[in-house]
Amino acid sequence: MRTTFMAKANEVERKWYVVDAEGKTLGRLASEVASILRGKHKPTFTPHVDTGDHVILINASKIELTGKKLTDKIYYRHSMHPGGLKQRTALEMRTNYSEKMLELGIKGMLPKGSLGRQMFKKLHVYAGETHPHEAQKPEVYELRG
Repeated sequence: MRTTFMAKANEVERKWYVVDAEGKTLGRLASEVASILRGKHKPTFTPHVDTGDHVILINASKIELTGKKLTDKIYYRHSMHPGGLKQRTALEMRTNYSEKMLELGIKGMLPKGSLGRQMFKKLHVYAGETHPHEAQKPEVYELRG
């Protein structure tokens, strides 16, 4: 007799949620969204199975950062060529690449490996109010705290 429930990948029922990032703090929002993408909010959570839901993030350009992070926090990337290290401040990222800024924060909180990459594909980030996922009938998700 089996006592522990293990979810199976083909039996997972996925919902769509809309999260408004306006006025929210980057790290707190990212940890909550990563939890939804993993499926930790469900009673059927299984660590080795992708049980999470789809998340649509709107108003990414209106995300907040605490302290002096807008000027002091730096995002690095490398072209893999000698001298190819590029850097941008958080203010520059929020102004020009707000979707990428949120994606990087959330991706860092997901598991590493193929399971984390599969979970990350369920994230849809948009800088403005509108999104093209109305056909999925997404529910508004209220964040804790």
